[in-house]
Amino acid sequence: MHPLLPSLLAALLYLGATAYHGVCLARRAAPNKPLLLVLGLAALVAQCLGLTPQLLTDAGLVLDFFNAANLIAAAVIALTLLACLRIPVENLLLFLFPLGMLTAALSVLVPHGTLEPINEQPGILAHILLSVLAYGLLTIAVFQALLLLVQDHRLKHKHPAGLIRNFPPLQTMESLLFGFLWGGWVLLSLSLVSGWLFLDNLLTQHLAHKTILSCFAWVVFAVLLWGRHQLGWRGHKAIRWTLAGFCLLMLAYFGSKLVKEFILHI
Repeated sequence: MHPLLPSLLAALLYLGATAYHGVCLARRAAPNKPLLLVLGLAALVAQCLGLTPQLLTDAGLVLDFFNAANLIAAAVIALTLLACLRIPVENLLLFLFPLGMLTAALSVLVPHGTLEPINEQPGILAHILLSVLAYGLLTIAVFQALLLLVQDHRLKHKHPAGLIRNFPPLQTMESLLFGFLWGGWVLLSLSLVSGWLFLDNLLTQHLAHKTILSCFAWVVFAVLLWGRHQLGWRGHKAIRWTLAGFCLLMLAYFGSKLVKEFILHI
């Protein structure tokens, strides 16, 4: 199947789900959760159908900038849809559905950079899977931190109406944030360990900056989790550390891909 049709269908479904969610919140009403999840699942299936032939080719695994962004967005949305079955995180979808729409559309409408296909050895595939899941959970944590920031600001300024009327209590929002951070940090740890085990040399010229920045991000998240456990960090301090770690991680992965594929062409 050609990826164009399912990818554009996914973008339209994500757009429709975002519009529905936004209209409900504008009317200060909670969206119909089953309907929202069904729309999200349909969009996710279409996104995966469009992504698969771009990702898995006869030459190997093609994980260039746009394919990687599309894959991580799909993983983030899939994890969030699963989480919605047990915990109140459906407000995250208001930000994640547009992300899915953007990545699904760009993956078929924008020319891709140059990148050699990846040898699909089991160890390397395990490293990639762990990396994608780690980025996915930490991306969810960032959006959760941004929602927490909005909620905290509105409550402090005595404006508890509008969007945050549909939010869980502040303490629950913080607990969800650190739950995502713990899961993402553990997966990031496993990703780094698998990289050292299965990649030939993580400190070669084209991987050194990615490895170093990823390690810095790991340290930032580790300090944040330690601060939460030992010093009771919360609120704006936790949000700032979350954003700092995420920026380092995205710079490590997407920054290096952007330079490598579109600027240096190596």
